[in-house]
Amino acid sequence: MGSERIGVIGSGNTARALAAYLSHQGHSVCVYTRHPEKLDTIRRRGHIEATGLLEGMFPIEEVTNEPERLARQCGTLFVASVTTAYLDVAATLAPHLREHHALVLFSSKLCGSLEMTRALHGHGVQGVPIIETDALFACRAREDHGIWIAGLKGWTFLACPQRSGTLSHGPLVRRFFPGLEDASNLVQRGLTDFGALAHAIVSLVNLGSIDRGERLRFYVEGLSERTIVLLERMEEEFHAVARAYGTSLLPMKELLNRYYGCETGSLLEAMRTVPGYRELYAPTSLEHRFLTEDIATSLVPLQGLARKAGVAVPMVDAVITFTSVLSGQDLGAKGRTLERLGWGDLSHEAIVQWMAQ
Repeated sequence: MGSERIGVIGSGNTARALAAYLSHQGHSVCVYTRHPEKLDTIRRRGHIEATGLLEGMFPIEEVTNEPERLARQCGTLFVASVTTAYLDVAATLAPHLREHHALVLFSSKLCGSLEMTRALHGHGVQGVPIIETDALFACRAREDHGIWIAGLKGWTFLACPQRSGTLSHGPLVRRFFPGLEDASNLVQRGLTDFGALAHAIVSLVNLGSIDRGERLRFYVEGLSERTIVLLERMEEEFHAVARAYGTSLLPMKELLNRYYGCETGSLLEAMRTVPGYRELYAPTSLEHRFLTEDIATSLVPLQGLARKAGVAVPMVDAVITFTSVLSGQDLGAKGRTLERLGWGDLSHEAIVQWMAQ
């Protein structure tokens, strides 16, 4: 693979890890963020400092808050913002996108590439490939200059909104991440996401500690046998919805093993033996993406798809209700609804057929 100039959109954990990784591969990396002050030291020094899985200083060609400049310089753009910002990202990029561009959503949660496609269409942009995958790094930002990378997923799925797009554009992403596999459809891609299952539940059962700002190792001290009962019940709902849409999911303990390598005797054992999870700490505030983003852009569309297919998902319903009450927002209405995806008036069968085209 030759060197390319790659754009990364975002300034948080995933964006920094991605920028360091792509630079490590030998690419010229340009980072776009609306808040360049968050990356001020990286901008001034011209490199990002990585520790953990990657060690060293990795060149960053530019940090900019000008979307036109990013689009002019880079053909492949990785969107590594939070998924709740996708509509804003689409509005920002739309005036500058041309047919030679491609967007890679990193991560998209459930049906993110469809949401981005529809948002860009609303701004008059068509013909730009949009490919989604999961966020592949377990990582944490270090002040304004660095990133600690605990792990890199060795495998997961990628997808476009429709099967034909996945087959056409999957090779583009595999140039950078050869371990990615084509998903059978958007539902399989979006539900092959351990964070969508675990983040909110583990946060809710540790609510007191999080609200007090206590330092808690999320997947070690935050877990118990009773916590696992909740996770396993919701995992059953994930599998039921996947089957209703003509696809299947790996058991979550097997998924973690494919991601990072771990013991697979039980889900609890798997979560506690993922090497990169041992030093990942819980949020210290209820205002965290584990209780906002994972609900709005994974569980809300999952709930909509389940209702469309006539599949009961009481655990998913309960988590959405709890987090809505805690946040004081109706996340079921504000999140990634089927209406936002353009599927509100389609039947279950029509959605399955559309994804297969």
